[in-house]
Amino acid sequence: MLKRLFDIFLSIFGLILLIPIFLTAAVLIKITSRGPILFCQQRVGRFGKDFVLYKFRSMHVCDISQRDQFHAGDQSRITSIGWYLRKTKIDELPQLYNVLIGDMSFVGPRPEVREWVNVFPEHWKIIHQVRPGITDNASIMYRNEEQILTTSSNPNIIYRNKILPQKLDLYKEYIQNQSLLIDLCLIFKTLYVIVKK
Repeated sequence: MLKRLFDIFLSIFGLILLIPIFLTAAVLIKITSRGPILFCQQRVGRFGKDFVLYKFRSMHVCDISQRDQFHAGDQSRITSIGWYLRKTKIDELPQLYNVLIGDMSFVGPRPEVREWVNVFPEHWKIIHQVRPGITDNASIMYRNEEQILTTSSNPNIIYRNKILPQKLDLYKEYIQNQSLLIDLCLIFKTLYVIVKK
């Protein structure tokens, strides 16, 4: 209950405080590439239920048949402003709305698409006991995940057999030890990493 109240308060505060960044990002996305401002994708959340995750669009629009596909490490469609949005994590800011409405939390395991949840369902059953989050230890450790996958000859295999299992271990470790203090530490750690980068 305390964690949820913390999420509500901080998401409202963040949405108000970051209005200038939201507006600037929206304008730059609209004038530099064709398509919507937001990228919306089905992810799997608490109790294994699907929800719509929101991001600022950082990629060129693809046709409908490719819209819900996930290609590990694919950077070929990233827009000019998209590179900056991703590097600074500004593309993740619309998820403050996901936090506000209860789909997500500030800190927790990152939500995946159904395709990758189906790979290790027994692990996700444990992880889906909590709300997914904007950040966590796995997000910090694999903040350069796209660069790692881009250098691989078979990024999907690397993601499935190496990166995803390590993420799942970190997710379960968080669930076992979660507390408001740990959440605060991870939030500040995330901000430090972004500013330093």
